[in-house]
Amino acid sequence: MPLPVDVIVVGAGNRGENYSDYAVIYPDRMRVVGIADPRDFARKKLQARHKVPDQNTFNDWHCIAEREKFADAVLICTPDRLHKDPAVALAKKGYHVLLEKPMAVTEEDCTEIVETCIQSGVMLTVCHVLRYDPVIHKIKVLIDSRVIGDVIHIQHFEPVGFYHFAHSFVRGNWRNEAESSFALLAKSCHDLDLIHHWAGERRCVKVSSFGSLSHFIKENKPANAANRCLDCPVEGDCAYSAKKIYLDRVKRGEVGWPVSVICKNSVPDIESVTEALTTGPYGRCVYECDNDVCSNQVVTMEFEGGLTAAFTMVAFTEEICKRRTSIYGSKGELSYDGHEIKVFDFLTNRTTKHTADMRVPGNFGKGGHGSADYHLIDSFIAAVMNKDPTLIRSGPKETLASHKLVFAAERARLENRVMFCGNPCDGESR
Repeated sequence: MPLPVDVIVVGAGNRGENYSDYAVIYPDRMRVVGIADPRDFARKKLQARHKVPDQNTFNDWHCIAEREKFADAVLICTPDRLHKDPAVALAKKGYHVLLEKPMAVTEEDCTEIVETCIQSGVMLTVCHVLRYDPVIHKIKVLIDSRVIGDVIHIQHFEPVGFYHFAHSFVRGNWRNEAESSFALLAKSCHDLDLIHHWAGERRCVKVSSFGSLSHFIKENKPANAANRCLDCPVEGDCAYSAKKIYLDRVKRGEVGWPVSVICKNSVPDIESVTEALTTGPYGRCVYECDNDVCSNQVVTMEFEGGLTAAFTMVAFTEEICKRRTSIYGSKGELSYDGHEIKVFDFLTNRTTKHTADMRVPGNFGKGGHGSADYHLIDSFIAAVMNKDPTLIRSGPKETLASHKLVFAAERARLENRVMFCGNPCDGESR
C-alpha cells in the first residue's frame, strides 16, 4: 500500500477546513502535517482536529518556504490576492499544489504560477470544483460521446442568490475589487472555465461583455434606515437584513455557512453573532458598504468553427448557485436544471434523462458545492499518490486558458468593445 499523502494547509478558513476533512475520513490516503494561518482561532482549531505538532504550525506561510520540504503537497486556500506568492514559492520547493480559484488576480500572476509549476515538475490543481461535480461532469461525457452531434451553441446561467450576493459581494470578502478581484473572476471563473471545457479543442476567438453594479448603492438606501441592521427601524422590511441572514439562523440552530464565516475568533452563537453584527462588516447596511463589483453581467463568446456561447450571472435570484445550462447540437439538445440532465434526440423525438451518484462520505456534500469538493480533493490526492496528473481535471494549461478568457471578458466590459483573442485568449483588441 502506498503511504498517505502528507499535506500542508495554507489558509485555515472555510475552504482549507473543508478540504482537510478528507484526512479525517481517509487517514490512510492523506495526512495534514502542517498549517499556516495568521488567525490564532482558525489555526488552532484545525491543528486540534488533525493533531498537528506545534513545530509545524505557523502564522505565516513564509516559514514553510524557509524550511526543508516536509510534506508532499500544499493546499493553498488564502484570500484571492494572496494566492500567487505562496503558490510560486512552494512550487519551487517541490510541493504539489492545490490552489483555490481564481489562481490569482492578474493574468501575469496566473501565468507565472503555471510556468513555475511546470518548470518545477509539480502538479497543479486549480479548484474549479464544478468540473468535479458528478452530474456536471456527465455533461462533458455526453458532449464527447456526441449524443447531440456537433455543439453549436451553449447557454449557461449562474443564479448567485440574493442573500449570498449580499453576504459575499456587498458586505463580505469579495465586495471590493481593490481588496479581492472583479466579480466575474471571483465568482464566475468557474462558469467560463466550464464553457471553455465544453468547447473542447476549439479556441475562443471573440468575446464581449456587459454588466454593472445594480441596486446595492447609497441612492437606494430606504428613508430612515440606519447604517447597521441591528439599529435599523426599517430592518423588518429589508430582504437583505443582516438580522435575517445571520442572527435569525443562529436562533434556529443553523450555524453553517454563511453564519460560520462571520465570527473569526469564536464558534458562532447568539452572543458572538450579535457582536459580529454590531462591530463587524457583516452587520452593515447593504446600501452603505464599500462594494463596487458587478451584480449582473453577461458574456458572449465565439469559438473556432462557429460555436457560440452566452453566459449570464445575476445576483437577484431565489436559487443559490444552481447553474442552468442548455447546449444545442446538430443532433439534439442537452439541458441541465441544476439537478438532472435531459437529452432530446432530434431523430427519435425522445428525451433521455441522465443523473449521477452524488453520495459522498463524511460532511462532504453538505456545503455549497455539493459532492464536488470531495471529488476534487480525492482526485488531487490520487494524482499525487499515483504520480498521475491525468487524474486532475483542472490542470495548469487549460485552466490558464480559461482564466485568460475571463480577463479578456472583463476588459471587453470595461472598454465596451469586442476582444479578438490570440492563442489562447490574450486580450488583443480591435
